[in-house]
Amino acid sequence: MTPTTLTSPTLLSPATLNALADALVEQGWYVGQNVIDAELCHTLHHELSHLAHHNGLSEAGIGRGSEHHLRKDIRGDAIRWLNRESAAQRQYLAGMAELQQTLNQALFLGLFEYEAHFAHYPPGAFYQRHVDSFRGRANRVVSTVGYLTPSWPADGGGEMVIYHPENSEQEAARVTPEAGTFACFLSATVPHEVLPTRVARASIAGWFRRNASLGGILDPAR
Repeated sequence: MTPTTLTSPTLLSPATLNALADALVEQGWYVGQNVIDAELCHTLHHELSHLAHHNGLSEAGIGRGSEHHLRKDIRGDAIRWLNRESAAQRQYLAGMAELQQTLNQALFLGLFEYEAHFAHYPPGAFYQRHVDSFRGRANRVVSTVGYLTPSWPADGGGEMVIYHPENSEQEAARVTPEAGTFACFLSATVPHEVLPTRVARASIAGWFRRNASLGGILDPAR
């Protein structure tokens, strides 16, 4: 891949950061359009497309550790964890570091670190309704999704449905996976799902985590 020079210094504006923090307090979730810079979206989308076409992704599963399983009947995306290997990844992660600082200062969440992966949904793929915090391990506190696919068609499907935290049967929002859109929600209390997509769908899914040290071991391996 040809190295790309990115010109945008920040990912989330101060106004977006403040609106996001307020929305998490008021309703447990936030969705904003045209939040992520178009140039950065284009570069990240190109990077993910390159990985998808060169066997650079792994099939996503459910559960963790010994309980990790591939379940195509539950989710059908393929992923690759962000590791700062490109300027675009570093810029995206720098933006998430700013968001982490804002949330810790404004909401006293004690967020410890951020992890994220590319997510590629081929046509027909979906992810059934779920919450992001693992059972018995509520170290994932705030989830994020940044969308990368340009010019999403009206009949493309693939929307993320967010359900009300206090009524998991009631739809709160339906998010079209258009490039530049950014969603954020509480990991343990906001159910959500990805509807079947009709075209290839690209995003970055991430989680802010608390330190879950156990028995003197700093945040045991995930």
